[in-house]
Amino acid sequence: MTTRVLLYGVGSPVVADVEESLHRAGLALAAGIRNRPCESHLSEAATILAPEALSPDLLALPFLVPLFTPAHRRLAAGEAAARGLAHPFTLIDPSVAAPRRIDLGSGCYVNAGCSLGAASRFGAFVFVNRGASIGHHADLGDFVSIGPGVVLAGHVTMGRGSVAGAGATILPERTIGANAVVGGGAVVTRDVPDGCLVLGNPARIVRRDIGGYQGLPVT
Repeated sequence: MTTRVLLYGVGSPVVADVEESLHRAGLALAAGIRNRPCESHLSEAATILAPEALSPDLLALPFLVPLFTPAHRRLAAGEAAARGLAHPFTLIDPSVAAPRRIDLGSGCYVNAGCSLGAASRFGAFVFVNRGASIGHHADLGDFVSIGPGVVLAGHVTMGRGSVAGAGATILPERTIGANAVVGGGAVVTRDVPDGCLVLGNPARIVRRDIGGYQGLPVT
């Protein structure tokens, strides 16, 4: 039974929420891995290590990548694997009622206060932030990021590396393309093509070929 988990990457403020989720789940934070020069957002009591300091016993542990930006999460997950970490961990905060019928890929994280609909599929390393509502039959591709308070109605599909910003709403049976970004507060009533940024209510395409969130694609 898993009792200790590594966090690979400590520079994002959201790492504080992931640490709290581990605590609520009764899991110990074995260490945070500072894979880039940065300030750590873990608690003062947390052990912070460089990747080079990963010992064989630590390499055997499961790990999470607590980063919201899909491309950063993709890069860090690849680095972790190259270092010898072989067990991506999926964590649903204990405050969330997980449905019986849900397919969760490796390395997923669901933050506190979320609602998860039944018969949904999450790809690898999906990140769902605080208070989001994911409707039934959602299909979220690898490295999708969902911001705080997002609402996905039923049968929404989001492509690899796409992002829904804080407070966005996506209406039923809409598809968000790979590496597309739905801006905070937008209301999506139509499908969004790959690599587009949409804003507003109703959401409109304001930029095409953006690469991805923060201009960084997940390939």
